[in-house]
Parts: sequence; C-alpha cells; structure tokens
Amino acid sequence: MRFSILASGSTGNAIYVATDRVSLLIDVGITGKQAEAALQSIGVKAEELSAILVTHEHIDHIKGVGVLARRYGLPIYANAKTWKELDGQIGTIPEDQRRLFEVGEKRELEDLGIESFGISHDAAEPMGFCFYHGNKKLSLATDLGYVSERIKETIRGADAYIFETNHDVEMLRMSQYPWSIKRRILSDVGHLSNEAAGEALLDCLRGEGERVFLAHLSKENNMIDLARLTVKNILEEQGLRVGDDVYLHDTYPDRPTKLEEL
Repeated sequence: MRFSILASGSTGNAIYVATDRVSLLIDVGITGKQAEAALQSIGVKAEELSAILVTHEHIDHIKGVGVLARRYGLPIYANAKTWKELDGQIGTIPEDQRRLFEVGEKRELEDLGIESFGISHDAAEPMGFCFYHGNKKLSLATDLGYVSERIKETIRGADAYIFETNHDVEMLRMSQYPWSIKRRILSDVGHLSNEAAGEALLDCLRGEGERVFLAHLSKENNMIDLARLTVKNILEEQGLRVGDDVYLHDTYPDRPTKLEEL
C-alpha cells in the first residue's frame, strides 16, 4: 500500500492511497489542476485513478471533486447524507459515478480493504477511513472535535496514521477570529488541537515504529514546528521515543509528502 498526503490544511485537503490494483483520492479540497500537479510530482498520472472517496462536504475537502470525477470518469463514494450536501456544490455527476459508502461500512475495492467510521464534526455525516492491504493498516482521522473511545478502537493498530493537529489552543484564543468561530473550532464538533491529538495518540500507538502524519494544520492558529513539538513532548513524557518507537511526519498545504509505502 502506497500513500501521499497531497495537500493538508485549512486551505485544502487531498490524500492519495493506492495498491498495484487500485488508486484512490480521499477528498479533493484543492483544484483539479493542483491535484493533477501534486500527483505528477509523486510520479502518478491522474488517468490512473480508480475512484474518489469523500469524508464530508466542506469546501476544503471537495473543491476539485466534481472536476476530476467528470474529467476522468471517476466514481465518487460518499454516504447518503453527504451526497445531499454535495449536490449543488460539485456540479452534475452522472448517475453511474454516484456510489454510496455508509458510516460503519466495510468493503473491498480490488485488493484494498476500506472501513469507514463516524467522526464528530459539524458536517452532515462526516467519516474517517481505515485502509487495509495484506497485513498493513493505514488510519485517517481528521476534522474531528474529539476522539471517542469507539474511534480509538477503530483506528488502533495501524502502521501509519494521518491524524489531525489543527490548532494550538493558545494561538487560537489569541487570534483575530470572532468568538463564534473560536467556539466552533474548540467544540466537540470542531477540530482537534495539538494537545488533544497527542493525548489520543497515546491510546493508539504501540511504539513499534508507527508513522504519524500531523495533518490539517490551521494556517492562522498553528505552526508545523509547534504541532510536532507538542505531540513529541506528550508522547515522550509517557515513554515513547520519537524517532525510534514512533516517527512524526509533517504535512503541507501546498505540496505533497513523499510517496510512502507500507
């Protein structure tokens, strides 16, 4: 299983996951042109894509979904409530490209197992995903106000995690955002702070060399170095050695991570 975080942050999110038989995008919150360029930079042709999975309908996750789906004839997988919100936002999608993937469903696309799970976010019915190939597991959990025990149980045991570290609480509190926006981000249907991410990861990591990609950073209320340092300190305070027991990786709003393999 190969993957790359093509773009990550408050300005747009897109993730590439593939095996030798299937090639997926999870969300396309950047333009179609940007997605094509990001794929090309990791050696992937957009024509090789098999499908698009949608976590939820916010614009930083769906901006380029319709364009790419129409351009390459790609099926789009989303749950029924999300489809209701997508209609009118991503343009006309032919009926044979509209696919349902409900919360809690498990299915296989070729040789890639996919499990969806519900998350707490202010969208119609937002989802995270776990991907399985052979004996390897990749867990994706972003855009969630908190990490429930059910979510921890679902994502636990992965070889790699794409995990939200959206904001530093003090930076957010001191920001110019209106209080209503701050309250939304800090709520149980908002976004995960650096500290909350570190605490949640403690309940998921085995310390067997897992890779953690710190994702969906706020442009205004976080910094890459701060997110990494905060999570590192929390993990190491509990005896996990970063760079040995677990590896932390940065993600970027404007360029993809290198193509990783599990």
